Amino acid sequence: MDAIQIFLTILGILVLALFAVYAFFPRGLYRFLRNALRRRGKLVEKSIKVGDLVWPYLEGGPADGEPLVLLHGFGGDKDNWAMYAPEMVGKYRLIAPDLPGFGDNVRDMGRDYDMITQAARVREFLDAMGIKKCHMGGNSMGGFIALRFALDFPEYLLSMTLFNNAGVVGSNESELQKDAVAGKNPLEIHSADDVKRMLAFVAYKPMKVPGQFRKIFYEDFAAHRDLLDKIFWTLVEDGTVKPLNDQLGRVKTPTLIIWGRHDQLIDVSCVDVLESGIPNAESVIFENVGHVPMIENPKGTASRHLEFLAKY
Repeated sequence: MDAIQIFLTILGILVLALFAVYAFFPRGLYRFLRNALRRRGKLVEKSIKVGDLVWPYLEGGPADGEPLVLLHGFGGDKDNWAMYAPEMVGKYRLIAPDLPGFGDNVRDMGRDYDMITQAARVREFLDAMGIKKCHMGGNSMGGFIALRFALDFPEYLLSMTLFNNAGVVGSNESELQKDAVAGKNPLEIHSADDVKRMLAFVAYKPMKVPGQFRKIFYEDFAAHRDLLDKIFWTLVEDGTVKPLNDQLGRVKTPTLIIWGRHDQLIDVSCVDVLESGIPNAESVIFENVGHVPMIENPKGTASRHLEFLAKY
């Protein structure tokens, strides 16, 4: 057997092994790929005790860099920032926690998950980490929490970046708002195949997720369905019945607003509300991007983000 035949034989065995792992051990393969993404972003998983909670978080970048705390959105977790991390860890100490109610943090139906409570928990997390000043960013629900944080604890913030944040109402109603008014949660997943519909709702050009991985997403959602439903309707109540539109003038933190033009969850008309309401704010809107610009366009989003952070 010559060298080419040996190579092809070994390659064939590796391909068969990969298919076997995917078919019979999809969670193991999923964790392997997730960890590879973390390594690419130079992220390390850590945890810290905060009161009666243990907060898992990802951290990367220089230990003496200015802290950049990034908060994920509804249904997400700390790994929502893994694709974004390679662009940001060169200068900043990136910290991405699992918020209470999500990921590997506490998932307790008996607790409150309104935005005021969550923002206070983030302050407790920063205190436990010994962080007195930081840049903060948040996507969707995480952006709502960041905005609430800027109102309640401005002394902690060097700057704030809002990625398609909830918490304000724009002039145009989004598809999610229409569904919520009708009593429907469009982010609820009803089957493994329904994951495709949800991803297409969130992203303008959603990534294709293999069937076995869609099954994992659905199983994880189903395991926490009641809690996620509770948090979703709390978020809707806080964001649409009690929006922060009339409080934006109190935000003194320098703010960057990043949005995807084709967001179906939170309409792009919210950008005008935020930029005109927050005294020291600037904005950028990306074309062909939906609700998660840091995932859909990580390089372009990070470039604008870094430009903004350099000012503060």
